[in-house]
Amino acid sequence: MEIYKQPINMIGTDATFHGSLSVQPLKEGVTLVYIQIEADQKAYPPVIRVEWSHPAVDIHAMWHPGNARSKTLQTDWSGSFKSKSTTLAPITSLYNLNGQNRLTFACSDALSPITVKVGIHEEDSTFLCSITLFEEPMPKIDKYEAVLRIDTRDIPYYQSIRDVQVWWESFPGLEPAYVPEIAFMPMYSTWYSFHQDLNAREVEKQCELAKSLGCETVIVDDGWQTEDNNRGYAYTGDWEVSLKKMGDMRTHVDAVHQLGMKYMLWYSVPFVGNKSKAWSQFEHQFLRLDERLQAGVLDPRFPDVRAYLIGLYTAAVREWGIDGLKLDFVDSFHLSADKRDEVGAGRDYESVPAAVDRLLTDAMLQLRAIKPDILIEFRQSYIGPLMRKYGNIFRASDCPNDSIDNRLRTLDLRLMSGNTAVHADMIMFNPTEPVESAAMQLINVLFSVPQISVMLQETDSPQMRMLRFWLSFCKEHQDVLLKGDLAPTQPEMLYPLVKASLPHKQVAVIYSHVVIPVDGVPAEQLILVNGTYHDSIVIKLSTAWGTYSLDVRNCLGEQVQTSVIQLSAGLHEIKVPKAGVIFLKS
Repeated sequence: MEIYKQPINMIGTDATFHGSLSVQPLKEGVTLVYIQIEADQKAYPPVIRVEWSHPAVDIHAMWHPGNARSKTLQTDWSGSFKSKSTTLAPITSLYNLNGQNRLTFACSDALSPITVKVGIHEEDSTFLCSITLFEEPMPKIDKYEAVLRIDTRDIPYYQSIRDVQVWWESFPGLEPAYVPEIAFMPMYSTWYSFHQDLNAREVEKQCELAKSLGCETVIVDDGWQTEDNNRGYAYTGDWEVSLKKMGDMRTHVDAVHQLGMKYMLWYSVPFVGNKSKAWSQFEHQFLRLDERLQAGVLDPRFPDVRAYLIGLYTAAVREWGIDGLKLDFVDSFHLSADKRDEVGAGRDYESVPAAVDRLLTDAMLQLRAIKPDILIEFRQSYIGPLMRKYGNIFRASDCPNDSIDNRLRTLDLRLMSGNTAVHADMIMFNPTEPVESAAMQLINVLFSVPQISVMLQETDSPQMRMLRFWLSFCKEHQDVLLKGDLAPTQPEMLYPLVKASLPHKQVAVIYSHVVIPVDGVPAEQLILVNGTYHDSIVIKLSTAWGTYSLDVRNCLGEQVQTSVIQLSAGLHEIKVPKAGVIFLKS
């Protein structure tokens, strides 16, 4: 097996820190670069960069976990992003217009702050690629090790990314958390529908309606812990129930359970507000103060800080009977340069990332001891391989009412999340929205778990019928949508066509008026979803599939056409309403 041929250099070592790189082939087209940095005694490390050039040949776009709508190529003076345990992941993929991988690289260190950079070097038309270590303040060290994985195989870009995800899982300490089946079922969230203006009885009423539509869990978001509705964090930190809003929490949770739904509760993990009772307890144990948020960010290097937070979560599960937690803002734990020398004095860790790992690891161990199938949600961008160790739900970051952005974010998450349940940002739409337009909010996130966050109506309105149909669709075809072989095409074009397949079933969703290529052996069922405002879908079969029954439905699930169709090789145009779906069965 050949190793990667481009020279790889380490830049920035000094008289104290010396480093070495050793290169070994893993398999054909995949090379591992072992990074070792050492010092004779502990010291603050200098900024060190591992750097190489890659020819800009047959490369047209770039994917990484934080570039959202812009998959464009960057220049070598821009285009970097930062990764650490609670932010993104150290991986980048360069690919061509056919979606074929040309260079995918990733680092094994999912804990430490790392700057990843890929940019065109104009002078010689190469990509200058690098990972930079120790740019953020960190404690003294005398040894550092990591592995760089470089993949140049001619395979679909999404396969190269998926292989990195499997590689990460092989490292001790990066084993993904158990994911209960309920994590893959539709949920109801209170955030966009209630914001902080919560009321227990109204939440229960929405839960009853949501359950009738197919939602199996409710996530009660910010507001349950405060009577202040000003969207700030001045009152966070005590996490005592607002009696005015929620009444007796155990009684409220029990009422939701009686409806047959699970119950999750939101916490902003690092924040202690300046109007909370906890402020005086922890005012000397903050990493920093945020005047805009009116809150301090706790320093997890103190064992009593970790014990306090874990005690809050375990007590909520034990005393209120909740089934999961939405743990927010964990990416706010980071050390500023002026705090780098603040060690000891009650701290049992010097590294903030290591202390965060200890906090979340211990929290999960204790929570699972109480409830083995506990649900833990993290929001993009805290979605890297280390976060999969703590949580079993990754949710797209906030993009209210933006169906296209929700599509991009959920598909980006799916590419590197393995069996972790990927959820869409909460579905919302204007109550006067045309039902076909509202349906697009769901159709754009079919390859993730939907969370609904609109005020549901008791009447059998078009919006309620639409939600009922598409949520039942998600549940019925969860096997292929969420666990099938996923093939999202052309990220640089906002994923205009996405397919998922199992041996017996294939689903294709178009978000632009493109021809759907259908290859391989005939499946028992082919499902085509129209995520456009056009009135037809065109498929191109590489071989004849034979006789299929045709069932066309609109966005309400109403049948608009049935017939028998001969699927011969070549092009077939099938009429379907916008936001509608075609079912073909052999």
